Amino acid sequence: MPREADYYALLGVARDATEADIRERFRVLAREAHPDRAPREKKAEAEARFQELTEAVNILTNAQRRKAYDMDQSMASSLASQGGDGDSVYQNYMNQGLAAFQQKQYAEAAGNFALAAHRNPRDGKAQHYLGLASARSGDLRAAVTALEAAMKLDTQNARIFKDAGLIMKQAGLLVKAEKALHEALRWDPSAGDVRKALDEIRTQRGAKA
Repeated sequence: MPREADYYALLGVARDATEADIRERFRVLAREAHPDRAPREKKAEAEARFQELTEAVNILTNAQRRKAYDMDQSMASSLASQGGDGDSVYQNYMNQGLAAFQQKQYAEAAGNFALAAHRNPRDGKAQHYLGLASARSGDLRAAVTALEAAMKLDTQNARIFKDAGLIMKQAGLLVKAEKALHEALRWDPSAGDVRKALDEIRTQRGAKA
């Protein structure tokens, strides 16, 4: 199943770009790509590109939709890069989980990833994807449990610690979230989105003090 378009690449902005940067970049591209500027024979192509640019800016300038999009992209990227596995039953569960996730059938995806994790209890990937799918289905408790297992199984994976930290933050588990995000930075010091999340946690904890 094809992955969703990379809206950051489409707009030519960094993944940690601010809303103002994204809107400014869209204005530049929209002027260049407006269908009214295209010759008649390329009008349909120009309209399709303009619509895609509009969809990209609408998603990336909406905080909730951007978080959901980023999580979907993280999941698709992780699964696309996974190597083959000698256990065909396990791999089948993983593939079905990915297909369901990309169709936004998150509960079904979580069910398949849970079966994969049961099939191979020592595999951090299955627990990682189970955590992401559970979070998207609204079951944050199951998501946190799965991601805690993933962190224990794969102790040097920055992506797992980042996703765990962000979901723990969403669940209000700020101490656990901060610890996971610090571990993500340990393995990927360049992660600007992780630093931003840590700043938000410090602000939240300061407000509660």
